[in-house]
Amino acid sequence: MSHPALTPQQIADAVRAGMFADDRASRALGITVEAMSPGRATLRMTVRADMLNSFHICHGGFVTTLADSAFAFACNSGNELTVASGLTVELVASAREGDVLTASAAEVNRTARLGVYDIVVTNQHGERIALVRGRSYAIRGKTSVTLPAA
Repeated sequence: MSHPALTPQQIADAVRAGMFADDRASRALGITVEAMSPGRATLRMTVRADMLNSFHICHGGFVTTLADSAFAFACNSGNELTVASGLTVELVASAREGDVLTASAAEVNRTARLGVYDIVVTNQHGERIALVRGRSYAIRGKTSVTLPAA
């Protein structure tokens, strides 16, 4: 939702701070928000031992959670409360303990209520780990966070 005294980047910055402060799941996984701009977000997570499955590779659910968090920040960057309506996940390579994963989410299309976002998860070598497409639904009249006063 627009705010007359703030630029789109300032709104994205305020949303980033407000959402991250309340995002217990992402913080518990050690996820950090590296960058955010209108329609885009880049988040990072280091694979820990407690994220490994019985094959000693990162459980796909943790890779998906990182991608989903990047998706959430990207689709809420304009401060209109937006939720996921679906994710399609393609795990294309394994991640291992100590790998630093980066999820980069970008808006592909957005209408009044519906959005489509592509999220690419890579490791520290730039190798693709997952390709994710997210679909979002905006809740009219509700904001993601309370913006600072003008």
